[in-house]
Amino acid sequence: MHDDRRITEQRLDRFVRERILPAIYGRAIPLELSSWDAPGEPVPAAEAMRQLFTPQEQGAAWGKAWSTKWLRLQGEVPQDWGMSDSTEVEIIVDLGFNSDVPGFQCEGTAWRADGSIIKAISPRNYHVPLKLLGGGHSVDFYVEAAANPDVAQGWSFAPTPLGDKATSGDEPRYRLGRIAMAELNETVWELNQDIWTLSGLMHELPTELPRRNEILRALERMLDIMDPDDVAGTAAAGREALREVLSRPAYASAHQLLATGHAHIDSAWLWPVRETIRKCARTFSNVVALMDEDPDFVFSCSSAQQMAWMKECFPELFVRIREKVKAGQFVPVGGMWVESDTNMPGGEAMARQFVEGKSFFLKEFDVECEEAWLPDSFGYSGAIPQIVKAAGSRWFLTQKISWNKVNRMPHHTFSWEGIDGTRLFTHFPPVDTYNAELHARELAHAERNYRDHGRGTMSLVPFGYGDGGGGPTREMVAAAHRTADLEGSPKVRMGTARDFFTKAEAEYANLPVWVGEMYLEMHRGTYTSQAKTKRGNRRSEHLLREAELWCSTAAVRLGADYAYPYEELKRLWQLVLLQQFHDILPGSSIAWVHQDAERNYEAIARDLEEIISAAAKALVGPGGTEYLLNAAPHVRAGVPALGAGAASTPNPAVQVQDDTEGFVLDNGVIRAVLNSDGLITSLVDHASGREAIAPGQAGNLLELFRDTPNEWDAWDIEEFYRRNVTPLTRADSADLERTAAGAVVVVKRKVGASTITQRITLDAGSKSLGIATTVDWQEREKMLKIAFPLDVRADRSASETQFGHVFRPTHTNTSWEVAKFEICAHRWIHVAEPGYGVAVSNSSSYGHDVTRAVREDGGTTTTVRTSLLRSARFPDPEADRGEHTLELSIRPGAGIADAVEEGYRTNLAPRYVTGGHAVEPLVSVTNPAIVVEAVKLAEDGSGDVIVRLYESLGERSTGKVAPGFQAQGVAATDLLERPVDAPGVVVQEGSVVDLVLRPFQLVTLRFNRG
Repeated sequence: MHDDRRITEQRLDRFVRERILPAIYGRAIPLELSSWDAPGEPVPAAEAMRQLFTPQEQGAAWGKAWSTKWLRLQGEVPQDWGMSDSTEVEIIVDLGFNSDVPGFQCEGTAWRADGSIIKAISPRNYHVPLKLLGGGHSVDFYVEAAANPDVAQGWSFAPTPLGDKATSGDEPRYRLGRIAMAELNETVWELNQDIWTLSGLMHELPTELPRRNEILRALERMLDIMDPDDVAGTAAAGREALREVLSRPAYASAHQLLATGHAHIDSAWLWPVRETIRKCARTFSNVVALMDEDPDFVFSCSSAQQMAWMKECFPELFVRIREKVKAGQFVPVGGMWVESDTNMPGGEAMARQFVEGKSFFLKEFDVECEEAWLPDSFGYSGAIPQIVKAAGSRWFLTQKISWNKVNRMPHHTFSWEGIDGTRLFTHFPPVDTYNAELHARELAHAERNYRDHGRGTMSLVPFGYGDGGGGPTREMVAAAHRTADLEGSPKVRMGTARDFFTKAEAEYANLPVWVGEMYLEMHRGTYTSQAKTKRGNRRSEHLLREAELWCSTAAVRLGADYAYPYEELKRLWQLVLLQQFHDILPGSSIAWVHQDAERNYEAIARDLEEIISAAAKALVGPGGTEYLLNAAPHVRAGVPALGAGAASTPNPAVQVQDDTEGFVLDNGVIRAVLNSDGLITSLVDHASGREAIAPGQAGNLLELFRDTPNEWDAWDIEEFYRRNVTPLTRADSADLERTAAGAVVVVKRKVGASTITQRITLDAGSKSLGIATTVDWQEREKMLKIAFPLDVRADRSASETQFGHVFRPTHTNTSWEVAKFEICAHRWIHVAEPGYGVAVSNSSSYGHDVTRAVREDGGTTTTVRTSLLRSARFPDPEADRGEHTLELSIRPGAGIADAVEEGYRTNLAPRYVTGGHAVEPLVSVTNPAIVVEAVKLAEDGSGDVIVRLYESLGERSTGKVAPGFQAQGVAATDLLERPVDAPGVVVQEGSVVDLVLRPFQLVTLRFNRG
C-alpha cells in the first residue's frame, strides 16, 4: 500500500482547524456591555457593583498594566436557543488574551449580581455556561478583568519595566475580543475531544505498529463521512466512525497513571501577592464548577496560605470549597503553609511550614495531609525527610529535579534518606511537568521515561494549567476519561495523591535509596539574588527565636502577670513563612514582590522588637543593672544559654600594630595580619599556632565576576562565570579605629559605579575575625564574592542546613560533583583536614563555592568563597541596586562545634536590657552538641512549654535536658506537639530527660505545667 499517511494527517489538521473548531459554537449574538475602571488597586465585588457603569465599546483597547476593569454583560436569550439535547447556551468572553501562555496575561473572574463567584475567564477557559448564571432567559453578570501584563515576554529574559507598578506605563495592553452569547454544540465539542485524543495517540505510536494505522484509517473514515458544509449535522456520524478505535482496551502491561487535578499557583512571582489572591479565587471557582459537572474529577490543592486567603477574602467560595473537601473531590495536600524554598529557610522555619500548614488543614477541613508536595522548589535539602516524618507525614513528591542540566536522577520512585537516616517514600513523576494537559505526548513520555519498570507499575500526573494558575479544564477531564483504558496509551485514572502513594507503596517493595540532598543543577543564583529579601528572612527567623524564648520565659516566670502573645506570634510566623515561598526568598520575582517583602520584613522586625522588649523588661524587673539576654544555645560572655545575666568582661585587650605595611590585630586568642589594602595575609589561632591563610595568598579578597547566564537571569549562575574575574586587590584607603570592645580596620574600595566599605573587627576575647561589608551596589550583570584561600587540605566542605549540616566533596571526580559549583549553606561553612579546620560564618548569605588547588610546595589551598551580591536584569531590572551590609566572620582552628557556635554568634547580636535581676534559663542542656533550636508555649494554649532540639555535630551525642521550672511531666512529640515514641529519649524523675541521640536527630519535648 502506498504511504499516504502525511496526506491524511494534513487533511485532518486542516479539517479540525477550519471546520470543526468554528462549528463548536453555532449561532451567536453580541451582548450589551458597560464598564467601570477601578482607579487604583482592586476593590471587593460588592463595592465595584455599586459604581456607575457606562457603555463599553466592543473591541476597544483597555487595561494599563496591573489595572482592573469591571464589565457588565447583559442580554436576552433567544427563545429557541438551547432547546436541542446537544446544545447548551454559553457566554464567550475574550478579554484580548492569546492562547500561548495561560496564567501570564490578562484574566478575569465572572461574578453574579449577588456577589458570588461563577468561574474564571482565562485564555483557554473563556466560556461561562448559562446554567451557572441562575437560569432564566436573561443574561446579567459581571466580569472583573485584570490587566496583568505578560512579564515573561516569550521567555526572552529581556529586562522589562512591567514588574514594577511605578514603571509599567499607562498605555492599554489589551483589546477586547469577542464577547457574545453563543450555542455550544456538545456533539461537535465531544468529537473534537475524540480527535484530539486519537490524533495525539497516533503520533506517539511507531509508524509500523498496526494500532497507529488503524487510528489513521478511522480518522480518515470520519473525514469521509462528515460534510464540511454541515459539521454540526454530521458530527454524530463522525463520532460513530471513531467509536470502535476509542473502545479498544489498553495493553495488560500498560503503565498506570494516577491523574490528579492541580494548579501550581505561585504565591508570588511575575505578579504580586495581591494578584495571587485573585488567581486563587479564579482557579478554585473553576475547579468547583468542574466538580459539579463531573463527580470523578479530583483536585489537589497544596498551600494552606492560599486557603486562608479564600477564607478571608472570598468566604462564599470558601464554603463551597469546604463542601467539596467533604465530598472528597477538593483535596488538601502537602501540609505546608506555602510551597516554600527548602534550601534557605532555617530549621525551625522549615518545621513551622508544616506546623502552620497541617494545623490549618486539620482545623478547617479535618484533613491530615500525609504527603509533602513540592513540585517546583529549587532543590531539596537533605534535612527534609526527617522534618516531613516529624510532622507526621509519610510521603514526598517533587518534579523540579527533571530540570537538571547534567545528571539524571536514577529513579522515579525511591526511598529518600535524610541526613539523620530517616527514610521517606518519594515519587518524582516521570511526566516531567506539574502542568500536564493529559495530551498523548505527555502520557507517552511518562510511560517511556519511567525508570522503575519491572518493579513499579504506576506514576502520578498532576494536570492543569499552573504557575499563573487556571487549573484543569473540561477538555483535560475529557482526555482523562478517554484514556482510562485505551489501546496504545497508558491507563489514566483520576484520583488523589493519597490513592497513588498508598498503592505505589504497597506494590513496590525494596525501594532503591537516594541519600542526602536532591541538588537542582539549575537556579544556583537563587542563593544570592535579592540580598535584602534574604537578609530580612534571616533576621526575622532569629527575632522570632528570641521573641518566643523570652515570651515563654516571661509567661512561666511571671504567671498571670504576663500574657503570652499567641496570636501575634502566629501572625508574624505566617507572614515570614509566606516570604519563604520558592519565588520570593530565592529572589526570582518581579520588583513589586521584593518591595512588598522588604516592607513586610521591616514591619516584622518592628513588631518583634516591641514584643521582645516588653518581655525582657517584664523579666528583669525595675533596676539599673545592665544584663545580657543570651538567646543563643551556648554560653556567651559568662551568661548561660537561654538566660539573662551580667556579662563578663573579656581580657586581655586587643593589641594593635599599625604601620605603612598594614595592621596587626592580636587579642591573645587569634592574631590577624592585614596589608595596607585590607587583605588578610595571616590568620593564626594561638592555641594551635597554625597559619590559616595559604602561603603567598590573602583572605578577605573581594572578587567581581561577569554574571551573564544563558537564561533565567535571577535564577541561574553558569559555571563559565569563573572565567572572567576581577580581583579587587587595591584599596582607596585603610585606617584603624579603636573601640571599647577592640579594634577595627576600615577599608574603602571603589569598583565600577559601586563603593565598598569594610569594617574588619577583632574584639577582646573573640575567637573570630569579623568582616562587615557595606556596598552601594550599582553594577549590572556582575556578581561579588569574598574569598578566603586557606592552607587546609580538605576533601569535603561542611555546610549548615536545617538541624545539621551536609558534606560535599571539594573535588570534581564525577559529573555530579562538577555540577555543584555553587552550593547553599546557612549560617556557616567549614573546611578541615584531620586536626585542624576553619569556619566562615555569615549573617545573611547563602551562596558559596569551595575550590581546591595543589601548590608547588605540595600543600593544598582550599578556597572558600561566600557570594555577596548579584545584579540580574530579569525579572527585576533593578535587582539589588542600592546599599547592603553583609556580615561575615572567619574563625581559625575551628571544629564543627565551633562553627555551630559561631553561626549563632554571628546571627544573634548581643541584646542588653537594664533591670533588677538576672533570669535563669527556662531549660538547660548538659551537652553543647545538643542544640536548643526553639523554646515556645504549646500551640493549644495550654501553657505547656515546647522545647525543640537537635544533635548538631553529626555524631552520637548524649546529655540531659532539665526544665528550670516546676514541670508535671514531659513527653516527646511530633512537630504538631502530639505524643510520639522517640528513640533515645528517656524521661527520668523530676521531668529530666536523658538523651542518646543519633547524628542530627531532631527531638521535640513537651513539658507539662499542669
